[in-house]
Amino acid sequence: MTGVLLPSLAGPYGADRPDALTVAGRAASREELVGAAGAVAGRIAGASAVAVRADASLETVVAVVGGLLAGVPVVPLPPDAGPAERSHILRDSGAELLLGGDGADGVEGVPVDVRERADWNKVEPAPDTTALILYTSGTTGAPKGALIPRGAVAADLDALAEAWAWTPGDTLVHGLPLFHVHGLVLGVLGALRVGSRLVHTGRPTPGAYAAAGGSLYFGVPTVWGRVAGDATAARALSGARLLVSGSAALPAPVFRDLAELTGHRPVERYGMTETLITVSARADGDRRPGCVGTPLPGIATRVVAEEGGGIGELQLTGPTLFSGYLGRPEATAASFTDDGWFRTGDIAAVEPDGTHRIVGRASTDLIKSGGYRVGAGEVENALLDHPAVREAAVVGVPHDDLGQQIVAYVVADGTGEDELINFVAGHLSAHKRPRRVVFLEALPRNAMGKPQKRLLPPL
Repeated sequence: MTGVLLPSLAGPYGADRPDALTVAGRAASREELVGAAGAVAGRIAGASAVAVRADASLETVVAVVGGLLAGVPVVPLPPDAGPAERSHILRDSGAELLLGGDGADGVEGVPVDVRERADWNKVEPAPDTTALILYTSGTTGAPKGALIPRGAVAADLDALAEAWAWTPGDTLVHGLPLFHVHGLVLGVLGALRVGSRLVHTGRPTPGAYAAAGGSLYFGVPTVWGRVAGDATAARALSGARLLVSGSAALPAPVFRDLAELTGHRPVERYGMTETLITVSARADGDRRPGCVGTPLPGIATRVVAEEGGGIGELQLTGPTLFSGYLGRPEATAASFTDDGWFRTGDIAAVEPDGTHRIVGRASTDLIKSGGYRVGAGEVENALLDHPAVREAAVVGVPHDDLGQQIVAYVVADGTGEDELINFVAGHLSAHKRPRRVVFLEALPRNAMGKPQKRLLPPL
């Protein structure tokens, strides 16, 4: 392999080690990975696209790398996808083969054997060719396939390596799903591009993280909340170099607990399937709760706010953006402004030093109440500062007088509605207090731990 996407796999393997890559307790060297991936590449070369049953296994990594070697777009398929979702992704993507599976929905299954070996010395595809087709969560309809170019992946991983001082001497640890940007692009391809060792724990449990002995850890807020709740596991991470949180906002109390128990203030970063990671705190920079840092090299951002508002939609441009939605030219066009900036749909504020804060989604988290613009995330963090509150999700609900009233859904013990309303009013401006508080056993969340507000029970 002589190209630019995964240079650490091009050899020679003088610095190779038998456990360069460990997934759920099974290890492989870089040489073994490339040999097995070469066998996959030879088998799938010329296909228009291949799907990969993306469970947490060495086979998934081999299959994805094989697709990248062959220059065939790879479609990660969630292993727990239901029949309708699986059928849609396979049909919509045009995948001709399903790697690591027995076949489904008329798509031929191709086994992946990590013991196979074959050389692959073909020319690296051009940077603008598609590396991955990643399907969005589908919160506004059927999931759409985002076309991610090879050059975008390379540019993003290089920018993150610089921001996080990520080197071949690191050991990256995480246990995230391998069908999302976080777990697959950052958590696997990032380690392979940089040349660092990778330990995927299979499941992201506090005990597994503590036992892994890494220098760099990735997690989503749900994972970090569980780590912070296990003082022994959290203290075991004190020898790490960097803890990185993403995929959703890290609650301020979890940030503070991690800092106290591990001695590390977590790095928060921001990105989307369509843009990869675009904004991040730095390894050598300031890290503050609720802040996701500054734009990565090559990324430009702007906040488009309505008149009189300090917050607005975050828009951006740069080399990490997707090529468009597969077969959806209208949706692609609608995601960009007339002057070519990508509309994230997220609401943000930029502080005087350039640090970005993500307030929430425009569709659900920008609440207009009584003439005020309120970010749901700010109210959620205030609620989470209450010692009895374990989870919180805030939404705007139509109201005859206010336009929208602020409603909080919380998971809490030993407190009541009035106490929480007054607590928020004492921490924030009075107009930001919830008008209603609904108590739940748990918030609905997706596989990455993000609260699914559209699934909250109606009032």
